[in-house]
Amino acid sequence: MAARKAASSLLSRRLLTRPCPASSSGSSALLRAGDNLYPDLDRARELLPGAPLQRFSTAQAAAAATDEPIQPLVEIKHTQLLINGNFVDAASGKTFPTVDPRTGEVVARVAEGDTEDIDRAVAAARRAFDEGPWPRMTAYERCRVLLRFADLIERHAEEIAALETWDSGKPLEQAAGAEVPMVARFVRYYAGWADKIHGLVVPTDGAHHAQVLHEPVGVAGQIIPWNFPLLMFAWKVAPALACGNTVVLKTAQQTPLSALYVASLLHEAGLPEGVLNVVSGFGPTAGAALCSHMGVDKLAFTGSTGTGKIILELAARSNLKPVTLELGGKSPFIVMDDADVGQAVELAHHAVFFNQGQCCCAGSRTFVHERVYDEFVEKSKARAEKRVVGDPFRKGVEQGPQIDGEQFKKILRYVQSGVDTGATLVAGGDRVGNRGFYVQPTVFADAQARPRQPMILVYQVTAFSINVVYDESQIAKMDEMKIAQEEIFGPVQTILKFRGVEEVIRRANATPYGLAAGVFTRSLDAANTLSRALRAGTVWVNCYDVFDAAIPFGGYKMSGVGREKGPYGLRNYLQTKSVVTPIRDAACL
Repeated sequence: MAARKAASSLLSRRLLTRPCPASSSGSSALLRAGDNLYPDLDRARELLPGAPLQRFSTAQAAAAATDEPIQPLVEIKHTQLLINGNFVDAASGKTFPTVDPRTGEVVARVAEGDTEDIDRAVAAARRAFDEGPWPRMTAYERCRVLLRFADLIERHAEEIAALETWDSGKPLEQAAGAEVPMVARFVRYYAGWADKIHGLVVPTDGAHHAQVLHEPVGVAGQIIPWNFPLLMFAWKVAPALACGNTVVLKTAQQTPLSALYVASLLHEAGLPEGVLNVVSGFGPTAGAALCSHMGVDKLAFTGSTGTGKIILELAARSNLKPVTLELGGKSPFIVMDDADVGQAVELAHHAVFFNQGQCCCAGSRTFVHERVYDEFVEKSKARAEKRVVGDPFRKGVEQGPQIDGEQFKKILRYVQSGVDTGATLVAGGDRVGNRGFYVQPTVFADAQARPRQPMILVYQVTAFSINVVYDESQIAKMDEMKIAQEEIFGPVQTILKFRGVEEVIRRANATPYGLAAGVFTRSLDAANTLSRALRAGTVWVNCYDVFDAAIPFGGYKMSGVGREKGPYGLRNYLQTKSVVTPIRDAACL
C-alpha cells in the first residue's frame, strides 16, 4: 500500500530527494518531502551492480560511459504485433531493429507493422466493440480487470523496468523507483472511475423526460512517444478501457518492448481478445494508416508539434475523427530575486535535465532575476559538472544516453548554434566518451540578443503614478536565439536574465508553446501573479514535474489540444447523447 501511495505524486519527489552532490547547505521541506517514498526502490538497487561512478567532469568519469555495458537480466518475450489477442508477425514479414542507446547495438528485431496490419488491428477492435463483451459487461467488471492488471504490473515490476531502461536509456532507478509504480497507480485510478461515469436527468420546459448518456466513443487509435513509453501507455489505454472503448495502439519505433510486455499482462488479467491491439512500426506507414483509417473513431497522440499537425490533417481528411494532442514545449522556469539560490538551482536543474532532457515539459528556458543571476549561473555550472552520467543500469547514475543517434546529433547541432550565435557556454557542450549516445549536461548563459534600443520605450505619467511601458518588439528580439526558442529535447539549460515581473511574463509567453511553466519564489503575491499570467497548461510553484494521477495535463497554443489525466482524461473517450421522450399524463414534471 505504501508503494501505491508513493507513486501517485511522480518523479519530482523521488528525484529531488536523492543525495545531491551540489545541494546547498540549507535544505527545505520541499526538497525533503519525498524521503523514503519509494520503498520498492531499495529492492531495485539490490539488482544494480554497485560499481560507483565518478562525475563526468573528471578524466575517469569521461570514460565511464564507455565502460563495458551491463547486460540486463531480463528476457525479451514479445517482439510481434498484438492483434485480436494473439502475437503475430507483420503481414509483410518485415522486422526492424530496436537498439540499445548505450552502444547503438541491436537489442531485438521487432515486427514492422504497416497498412495491412493496421487494417487487421482496427477490424479486430471494431468486432470487439460492436460484438464483443467489453462495452457490454458491467463497469464494475471492467474495473476488476484493470485492478488485476495493476497487480500484475507490480508483480513483474523488475522485468518491466529493465526493459524500459534497456530500450530507452533512462536510469533504472528512475524506471523502477518512480515510473513503474506510477503506471500501476494510473491504472488503479481509472479502474476506480469505471463505475462512476454517470449520466444526467435534465428538467425541461415541457412534458418531456430528458436524459444525458455518456457512452464509449468506439475504436480509439493511440500513438505513444519514445521518451515515456510506459507512462504514456497508462495515460492513454487506462481511461479508454475504463470507458468501455477498444484500442489500437501504435508504439514508437525506438521503444516498442515495454508496451508489448505490459499488453500481454493486460490479457493475462482477463481482457477479452480484440479490445487492445498493439502495432509497432513507423510513423509514415503504420502511424499514417491509423490516423487516416475510416474505422477509427478517436485519435490520441503524444509527440512533436510538427507530427501533431500532420495527425490533425489526416484525421480531418478521413472521417473527421476527434483528436487529443499532447505536443511540444519550451517551458519557462522563473527564479525570483527572493529565492534561496541553492534550492532554486537544484529544482531548475531537475526541471531541465530529468530524463536526459527528453521531456516535453522540460523547464529549458531558465529566467533568473538580475539580482541573483550571477550566483545562479555559477551554481548551475557546478551542479551540471557534478551530474552523474553513465550506464543507466549502474547504481547512482542520474543521466543515461539520448534515445538514438538522430536525437544525439540534433542536440549537438543546437549546442553549436548556441555557441555560434553568441551565448556563453558555461558547462558541457560535447559528447561523453566515444560509444553510445551520451551528451554532457550543458549550460548556456547570456542566451539572448542585446536590444539595440533601451527596453523601456516611454514613461506614462498620470496624476497618481508613473507607469513603465515596454517595447514588445524589443522583448521578442531579446530571446530570438534558437536555443531560447526551439525545443531541443536534450540536456541543455538556457539561462536568461530579467529585471521585473512584467518583463518576464511577456518574455515567458513569447513562444508558440504553452505546455508548462515553473515559478520559484517566497512571495505569495509573485506566485499568484505569475501563475495566472503565464499561458501554460500547468504551472508548478516551488516544485516541478509533479504528475499526480488526478491532475489534468495538457497545453495551451501549439502544445496540444485537450487534457489527459484526472476526470478530464475520461472526456476524451466518451460521447454525450441526449435521449428525449414525451411524458403522458404526468403526475409531476
